Amino acid sequence: MAENFSFDVVSDFDRQELVNALDQVKREISQRYDLKGTDTSLDLEKDNIFITTNSELTLNSVIDIIRQKAIKRKLSIKIFDFNSIEVVSGNKVKQTITLKKGLNQEIAKKISKNIRDEIKKINVSINGETLRVMSKSKNDLQLAIKLLENLEETYKIPLQANNYR
Repeated sequence: MAENFSFDVVSDFDRQELVNALDQVKREISQRYDLKGTDTSLDLEKDNIFITTNSELTLNSVIDIIRQKAIKRKLSIKIFDFNSIEVVSGNKVKQTITLKKGLNQEIAKKISKNIRDEIKKINVSINGETLRVMSKSKNDLQLAIKLLENLEETYKIPLQANNYR
């Protein structure tokens, strides 16, 4: 009997790497001459990052630093969903960055359909926030992994292939 090969498609990131990147951002904010007296705070909660500072210009600089540090730590920029800028007490501005994690049902169904339409001899099942891709051919699975790279650009979410077996 032929053996089935499989892998899981997930949308996830390494939280510890994100914590390390944000620590580096805080350190850089405290040391950079143009950001020293700006009273900038950076808070990480479960699904959000909150940035509060005294001007939109400073906010843009902090966001650029966050992107740079995330890239150096091999985190995808697609995990960040930037919400609109709010004006809070006094002259301060605040921005919330929502962290994208997991596949919702709608996107999982679309990705599943795209993979099945492209590669005929493949099975895709949705298991909560992951997709299980199965086939009797390793070559088909390799094609599916290549296809994921294109789908990542289409849906603007980070996708990883885990548990290849």
